[in-house]
Amino acid sequence: MADVGVRPARRADAAAVADIQIRAWRQGYRELLPEAVLAEVTGDDARKAWRERWAEAAAAPPSPRHRLLVAVASDLVVGFAAHAPAEDDPDRDPAVTAELVTLLVDPLHARAGHGSRLLAATVDLLREDGFETLITWAFERDEVLRAFLGSAGWAPDGTARDLDMGEPVRQIRLHTDIRAAAPA
Repeated sequence: MADVGVRPARRADAAAVADIQIRAWRQGYRELLPEAVLAEVTGDDARKAWRERWAEAAAAPPSPRHRLLVAVASDLVVGFAAHAPAEDDPDRDPAVTAELVTLLVDPLHARAGHGSRLLAATVDLLREDGFETLITWAFERDEVLRAFLGSAGWAPDGTARDLDMGEPVRQIRLHTDIRAAAPA
């Protein structure tokens, strides 16, 4: 098996992260988002903007509790995850609730454990930072993400929202308790 792991992202990883995002969205979201919206968020202009955004996230995050991690296989970036305090959810306390902003694996490297490694590393770091709950927003029809997170103990918390993408696109909020189990 190739040398695999998870590490903090570096500014130099931004292009790979943006490219993975574009490939993963084009494949995974083609049935979930309106065609024009998907073309806009995965086009050449968007790719440049995503590269800049991910370079900034790696080099100068807003706080030490905002992190961008990358999964690597033989020194090749094959996936990434970003997390932060849940500051945009007014019903959640960002001191103890974090948000998994995104977790994507390059479709060329899917089903090799990279998503699980990214999720485990995210949870480990969040526990160290004192978080107790982890939330994320998922497209209601994203069966792949929902099944992946469900297998790791996530469940809908009853909160939903509609994004205006020329037509409403429904998202649901998923959550999981990340407090470490008490020793037996």
